[in-house]
Amino acid sequence: MARRGHYGFERRRREDIQKAKQEAKRQRKQERSDSGAAGPEIGETQDAGAPTGLWEWFSPSRSRVATTPPKSRPPADEPNDWVLLTDAPDADTESER
Repeated sequence: MARRGHYGFERRRREDIQKAKQEAKRQRKQERSDSGAAGPEIGETQDAGAPTGLWEWFSPSRSRVATTPPKSRPPADEPNDWVLLTDAPDADTESER
């Protein structure tokens, strides 16, 4: 009487599947290195700041960012929780509040 799970072909089948996955991964890795394509961790840094000549504001309750001309705030509809992200002199931002 043969026990379930003791058939050698099941184990070999799982090993073959694992080997095929490893080989596919190895090939993808080789193709990337051959093509010279840069991954996301190697690419050039992107400018994450506000566009030149604009101020960038963040609203935690809305989870969004808005841009405005300098020395002006986004619309003051509720909730008015905009935080200035752009580096600006304190005197300019205080006079607008």
